Amino acid sequence: MKLILEADKQINMNQMSRFFSGVMLWISLFLLLAFTASAQGVRGNLRAANKYFEQENHREAIPYFEKVLAKDPDNVKALYRAGISYMAFDKEKSIDYLDRAQELNPKVDRELQYWLGRVYHINYLFEEAITYFQGYKKTLSKREVERLAHVDQLIQHAENAKAEVSNPKDVFVKNLGGTINTAYSEHSPVISSDYNYLLFTSRGEKATGGKEAVDGEFYEDIFETRRIAGDKWETTRVVPGALNSVGHDASIQLFDNDRKMLLYRANKDNNSDIMVSERQKDGSWGAPKSISDKVNTRDFESDAFITPDGNTLYYSTTHYSKKGDLDIYVVKRNKDGSWEDPQSVGDMINTPFDDDSPFLAKDGTLFFSSKGHNTMGGYDIFSSTYDSVAMRWSTPVNLGTPINTPDDDTYYRISPDGSYAYLSSYRIGGYGEKDIYTINYFKTVEVKGQLYTKADSTLAPEVELVFRSTRANRQPLEYRVYTSPDSATYTVHVLSGRTYEVEALKDGKQIAAMELEVPMVLKDSAIVMQDLQLPESEIRFNIVAAPDTAAIAQGAQTAGKLTPDTFEIENLLFTTDSYALKPESKEKLNEVARILKLKPEMRISIEGHTDSKASSSYNTTLSRKRTNAAYTYLVKQGVAPEQMSKASYGKSRPLLPNDSLENRRQNRRVEIKVIRVEEGELSRNKEATAPENIN
Repeated sequence: MKLILEADKQINMNQMSRFFSGVMLWISLFLLLAFTASAQGVRGNLRAANKYFEQENHREAIPYFEKVLAKDPDNVKALYRAGISYMAFDKEKSIDYLDRAQELNPKVDRELQYWLGRVYHINYLFEEAITYFQGYKKTLSKREVERLAHVDQLIQHAENAKAEVSNPKDVFVKNLGGTINTAYSEHSPVISSDYNYLLFTSRGEKATGGKEAVDGEFYEDIFETRRIAGDKWETTRVVPGALNSVGHDASIQLFDNDRKMLLYRANKDNNSDIMVSERQKDGSWGAPKSISDKVNTRDFESDAFITPDGNTLYYSTTHYSKKGDLDIYVVKRNKDGSWEDPQSVGDMINTPFDDDSPFLAKDGTLFFSSKGHNTMGGYDIFSSTYDSVAMRWSTPVNLGTPINTPDDDTYYRISPDGSYAYLSSYRIGGYGEKDIYTINYFKTVEVKGQLYTKADSTLAPEVELVFRSTRANRQPLEYRVYTSPDSATYTVHVLSGRTYEVEALKDGKQIAAMELEVPMVLKDSAIVMQDLQLPESEIRFNIVAAPDTAAIAQGAQTAGKLTPDTFEIENLLFTTDSYALKPESKEKLNEVARILKLKPEMRISIEGHTDSKASSSYNTTLSRKRTNAAYTYLVKQGVAPEQMSKASYGKSRPLLPNDSLENRRQNRRVEIKVIRVEEGELSRNKEATAPENIN
């Protein structure tokens, strides 16, 4: 019986073993099939992505690359090509993907360093871009002359961008908003003479026919909208009638009292031509006609500007270029209505690269876009004026940042009264590809009010007020005015859109300092009403004595009693961003010098501090300059250099949080610490600088 049970047990074990083996086989087969299907899905999506990528249809390629990366996050090929594709849509994501590709496989593609340079450049990381471009150059052979020249040009663009970004202009650039701009390209804004009717060009989904071009965007159409109020616009719509075709149609300019329109058309009947349409009696736009056979050719005519009298046309064309780049030409109309032969505007404007989108302002300034001159990268906006004596255009001037960016900036159009402008641009933070922006120059504003004392609100007449600030490029601004003797009123005209340090002086000596924030004003003749109060004194020099320091020699009491606590010399002030000692500050330092000369065994440390309103490197430099100012002055007063050491801490050691005006005043200081040292321990003119990351 026992043998039978053992045999049955063995049979059951064998059956169970075969059962589990079968299960494992099925599981393995299922996993294999799933893996194969997944791999096939990855390969299929990658093939589709690469197909669109090679057609330069990056908009369609991106979703397929993302499907690949969702299942295979370390797919280097997908990361690399997705990073390139994102450059026109999401600059930050583009740099992230290309960085990851480089980390995983620096040899994923010979062009990797080139594209890293490009994406770092458009993300304002110019030094890194230059490094990548220089690394890429080393991979090229001497025979690749054109490629080497192209990379040298990109390096120069990065150098140009560094220079322009370090010298920004007082300009406010604002996106026109989601009513106008979409995830597709919007460009070529045209505003009516009453400012309420806006024409623009879009490659969005609402375009006529809904047909996509080979690059994944829809064919260009001209859209219109009307202003509701301020920056609010009605829902945009395709201009009805015969203005738009099945091909590319783009707005250029309204003229002749807004009754005529210049436009661009490229379809089966028009080969990239400049056209004219007239408004009909019912308000619609008539069928466009070619402006002239003298202008339109078999080649590419891109953009134009016609003078208000309709007799002079500036336009861009590739027709006369040997290399196929765009140049700007001018053509004049005869009295019989015919057009003369076009003439180049000259080599001062035209370069071996694309020069496009001319616009002539009322004062005769020519604005245009160019990939040449000292561009920051891609198209930049430039200006030039005509010298009627020399009969030539002046050297073009880059409009600088923030108008221009490291990417394409084009279609600069000034409003009828010249108070603001429009342009089209690829910018970080936009809605998609090219967006339309407004350009406003900061205006001077009239600020007026009365000056009171903070303690009891009494009027403060005949006080000199000095308003100090800086331009966007850090050039100083200063305005001076006196309060009236009868009512303590003041009126001052200052550049708007910044904070001013206001110094109050009585009989030439400072009695207080305060801050005034002047809002941004974009229209002329604006008035800001702002009363001012005299606060308590702000920046101090502090002498901090060590607990075991001996008493000060007789006669030092005129400067105060030295104790382990902070000894304050009041009203020793620095203006924001300045390191110049004021006369009253020098008087106080004279007392410090007298003490040090009475106590030659005394050693001090002069330590400079700032608030947190600028970068760490800037603040460290500023605090060093303030420290040096005090040190140099004391040396000139006869203090032995070996009695002093210096330290510059910038914003790294605030007394108080930099979250209020008063706290920032307290933090802008120079401290003089009395220290005890043995002879020879303190080196001559010893200086220490705090690391920028000290908390």
